[in-house]
Amino acid sequence: MLTDAEQQQVAQAIAAVERHTDAELVTVLARRADFYTYVPTLWAAAVALLTPGVLALTPLWLDMWDVLIAQWLVFVVLALLLRWPPLLYRLIPRRLQHWRASGMARRQFLEQNLHHTHAETGVLIFVAEAERYVEILADRGIDRHVGREQWQGLVDAFAARVRRGETLQGFLDCVQGCGELLGRHVPATSQKNELPNHMVLLGYRR
Repeated sequence: MLTDAEQQQVAQAIAAVERHTDAELVTVLARRADFYTYVPTLWAAAVALLTPGVLALTPLWLDMWDVLIAQWLVFVVLALLLRWPPLLYRLIPRRLQHWRASGMARRQFLEQNLHHTHAETGVLIFVAEAERYVEILADRGIDRHVGREQWQGLVDAFAARVRRGETLQGFLDCVQGCGELLGRHVPATSQKNELPNHMVLLGYRR
């Protein structure tokens, strides 16, 4: 989690950007998009079902109860072991991780009221840290001027920062890059601040 001082740096960067554009920026940092509790269970169950076949190929003489106990042990051990994040996230297809993170980003767009700004100029910068996923979502008033392909360079650079553990610098660079784009395409016509500048944290304990 970013410290209070680091979050304040991001808030100040947003305030500086919003002085030069009508856009309203909100940043959301989620620890993860999902707990994926079903993934270890499915893998453990699949391996446990194969256990009798594997044991049948060994020279061990086991009765039905021994095989049943072995199955249960395999299931329980794997179900617990595969919850360890370094193993868990290797088992989850990248497409599934991105799908869950993308869904969370869209929910946050609505929950943070980015679709309720006066001129439809809300912009969400969303990060799911465990999935190393970054997305920028903009309301219709911004989409008319800034296309998705223009955001992509900022998203790719930010995602690379997250993979290197440089989340704070990623936010600062992304906010500045958004400011440059928005300042050109949606310059400020009035001074307002409809949405809070502080970062929204999800799934982090203080």
